[in-house]
Amino acid sequence: MASAKQQRIDPKKLPAKKAGGSKSGRPGGRPPGVAPVHKATAADWIAGARLRTIPLAIAPVALGTATAYTLGDGEWHWVRALLCLAVAVFLQIAVNYANDYSDGVRGTDKRRVGPPRLTGSGAATPRTVLTVALVFFVLAALAGGALIYLSQQWWLLAVGAACIIAAWFYTGGKKPYGYFGLGEVFVFVFFGLVATAGTTYVQAGTVNLETWIAGTAAGLLACATLMINNIRDLSQDKLVGKRTLAVLIGNFPARIVYVLLLSVPFLLLIFFVLFYENAGYVYFALLAAGPAILIGITGKTAADMIIGLRLTTLTAFVFGVGLAWAIAF
Repeated sequence: MASAKQQRIDPKKLPAKKAGGSKSGRPGGRPPGVAPVHKATAADWIAGARLRTIPLAIAPVALGTATAYTLGDGEWHWVRALLCLAVAVFLQIAVNYANDYSDGVRGTDKRRVGPPRLTGSGAATPRTVLTVALVFFVLAALAGGALIYLSQQWWLLAVGAACIIAAWFYTGGKKPYGYFGLGEVFVFVFFGLVATAGTTYVQAGTVNLETWIAGTAAGLLACATLMINNIRDLSQDKLVGKRTLAVLIGNFPARIVYVLLLSVPFLLLIFFVLFYENAGYVYFALLAAGPAILIGITGKTAADMIIGLRLTTLTAFVFGVGLAWAIAF
């Protein structure tokens, strides 16, 4: 046992602390110039859900419900419509969190110029972000299961499974297809055609030409949203090896494709103008689409592209909900 003398510690003989020493608790202190990690707040989690993308989920459901109304007996199937909306919204949020997780653990978000992500910024642990993503996938599956039970269309289980698988492997897995220029294909098929036609089918038991044209328009607008987002991140994605369509075809061609994706739905709208008297009012969506196109062509900074992104999602929402109203009324 140490003696009383050995147990005494002379403060004067302790190593002096360096000026500006860290209180971080890390051995040696926090490296110079490295800011403390900000822990995720409720506002950060809400931001991580990327609620500005929710209009992309609402538009096809509104369109599908409207065409189902015209195909049916003039009766609204509100429970099924709301379940379709729940599936679309939960799946959209799940995709957003899954992308946050997958891009974060790959290091893709280290150079991003847009809003910081939960995983990439270190504000939340990868496991926590993944858990939240899985929770929303489960919620989407439960809503979809209820919808299938009500419609008795059991083969739609395969469609639902395909949606979840496609959502995960967009940026997840060893070879995510979003890293090989195929993101727009997924968005067009699942957030355009499948979402619109699926909504119509579970309510009316069939689909018509209007369903497919409306779904095509919704899919193109969703693709335009993804494209301008990827134009913003083009140089950073190229550095980290994320080969989006914008990276593969280059900056200027990507801008041209964006303009086409945002413009073609208004050409498709001519079909509805011929048969639905209120469809012409949907052209008011050009008030948002016009400035978005201008930014898409001339925008230079990330801030410019963020404004263009917001205008694009606004266009998708106004176009989808407006056309749904025109079809139904």
